[in-house]
Amino acid sequence: AAMLPALRRCRPGPVPLPALAAALGPGPFPGLCPGWSPRVLPARGRKTRHDPPAKSKAARVKLPPPVDPEELLVVQERYRQYRLVLSALRAEFRAEVLQKKREERVAALEVEELEEHRRLMAWNEEENARQRARREERLRKQEEEEKRKKAEIAERQAKKMEAFLEEKEKEVLQLQEEAKNFITLENLEARIEECLDNPRNYNFAIDRDGRVIKSTVLS
Repeated sequence: AAMLPALRRCRPGPVPLPALAAALGPGPFPGLCPGWSPRVLPARGRKTRHDPPAKSKAARVKLPPPVDPEELLVVQERYRQYRLVLSALRAEFRAEVLQKKREERVAALEVEELEEHRRLMAWNEEENARQRARREERLRKQEEEEKRKKAEIAERQAKKMEAFLEEKEKEVLQLQEEAKNFITLENLEARIEECLDNPRNYNFAIDRDGRVIKSTVLS
């Protein structure tokens, strides 16, 4: 009932500035807000931890509320069950999360291993192709070398055979030439007469250079 006149006085409406300034008091900004100042601290507020207790509560002793032993046992049992259920749920959730991470890791490893396997297979095929090309080139060179050696051997054998035939031909020609001087039944009498007409002395000595240095006289 005592606040009704004060509330009636606070009804909205134009308030003259001199009356407002007189009611609020002097301030740093008299034109804008005469009673406000940033340096003025509020008179009422919460107590700090270092403030002493109030005089009316200085002798008060705080006592805990009474607890029923049976109710305490029931609460403790229910809290124990709650902690067990909560720990079981946490373990289940943790196992599920770990299993999911493990599956994701295994899937990632499988993908990585598959990619590595593909990369290695591609490298293996490329290396096999390169080695096959090198092997084919080496075999081709070996075949060409063998053909060249066989051709050289055949050429040497042909040259040897040609030289052998030429030598035999020369021997045949020489024998044919020598056969002209052979003693036969037809020229036996003539050769005897020729030997008697032209005697030869084979009793002579020669030096190291093959010159005749001494010979005997035919009797």
